[in-house]
Amino acid sequence: MNIFLWLLLVIEMGCHKSAGQPPFTPPKPPVVVSDTLPPQYGAPYSQVPDTKDVIMYEVNIRGFSPQHNLEGVVNRLDSIKSLGVNVIWLMPLYPVGKLHAVPPMGSPYSVQNYEAVNPDFGTLNDLRTLVSDAHEKGMAVMLDWVADHTSWDNVWISNKSWYQQDAAGNIISPPGQTWTDVAALNYNNTDMRQAMISAMKYWILTANVDGFRCDYVDGPPLDFWKQAMDSLQTMTPHHKLILLAETETPTIFTAGFQMEYAWNYYTALKNVFGNGQSASTLFSTNSSENSTVPANSFMLRFTSNHDEDLDDNTPLALFNSKQGSMAAFVLVSYMGGVPLVYDGQEVGDPVQIPIFDTSTINWSANPDMVIAYKKLLNFRNTNDAVKDGSLVPFNNSDVVSFERISGADTVLVLVNVRNTSVTYSLDAFLVNTTWKDAMNNDALVKLTDQVVLPGYAYWILETP
Repeated sequence: MNIFLWLLLVIEMGCHKSAGQPPFTPPKPPVVVSDTLPPQYGAPYSQVPDTKDVIMYEVNIRGFSPQHNLEGVVNRLDSIKSLGVNVIWLMPLYPVGKLHAVPPMGSPYSVQNYEAVNPDFGTLNDLRTLVSDAHEKGMAVMLDWVADHTSWDNVWISNKSWYQQDAAGNIISPPGQTWTDVAALNYNNTDMRQAMISAMKYWILTANVDGFRCDYVDGPPLDFWKQAMDSLQTMTPHHKLILLAETETPTIFTAGFQMEYAWNYYTALKNVFGNGQSASTLFSTNSSENSTVPANSFMLRFTSNHDEDLDDNTPLALFNSKQGSMAAFVLVSYMGGVPLVYDGQEVGDPVQIPIFDTSTINWSANPDMVIAYKKLLNFRNTNDAVKDGSLVPFNNSDVVSFERISGADTVLVLVNVRNTSVTYSLDAFLVNTTWKDAMNNDALVKLTDQVVLPGYAYWILETP
């Protein structure tokens, strides 16, 4: 409805109220979608990594620092960078809905306003500072985007047609889910779609962010994601964007996403480390996942993220120990895909991090793990064979062993997935070969016909 006609209607109705009736309360006006976008803040970041080069760090702002805000993230950017990370994913930083909220603080995935910063986290200027400082340190920044639903007190809620409704015309929560704290959006409404895309553009322009991790991508229809990704990729000025979909549906790549979740690989890891399944099953899972991925796109691999940490457990518990969690992370980082590190994972924090409340991380715990993460990820950064080289598997029930090959460079990975020592017999063509130990100052290693690997030990060897 034209806003001026709406005002005339309000005035007309107010003038004709009968004596004795309560004062007329006008309905809320519909949200007006503007085609005007904010000007570009700063220059688009020119060093956004190619997908194969991405090493991602997920920040749960409520649990990342003692300040529980954006400033606390800024204060630890050097520590994140030192791991070898070049992309930071910030969990939702928007105001959280109060109506029907999950106690005590509400879900960060219940968005009250798509174009505002949660005051608990700081201001738009605080976000701009974080993005600018990250760019100066060589890291891109992506935001978490929640397109399937909003909070019940979102600024859009007066536009009832923008939401899914039941037969009685009541707005509903997402069908088939248990998320009663949120209201499901209606993607048959073209105005709502355009508002959603404009809100995504808002952050690219007004905070100079470099992309999005899109939550529950299977909720909105594929044609919306295609519309949104096309619009973002062709906006002016041009930004090179990182686009991650929370799904394991291969068709999502046709919409323009470059990465999706490797849940099958995560499940296989847990079965191998926790349930004694053969180590060789990881090769079949790896091959199956990657067979659905188009060129220049990748699976996001992880031993933890905010959902798995909350719903499953910490990597230390899932993979039986500090060393077990490190062995699992070697496979996540080196067998294929893009590796993810989550909120304190690198210090082996044994406590699950809530998303509905604040928490603290003991950053001084397990400095040996931090060193190991730095070695693993920084070596990956400098080695194309690890990033996207061809994979040559060697099947064994207790040791995951494979080569990654790119041109003249070969990396040999050996990982004992058991908590006991294993004597591993090498393939004949590896016997009497010499390598550099990439995790031990490039010390030379000459292989014989067997190697003894202590529980959860791993070797990363490179051609000299």
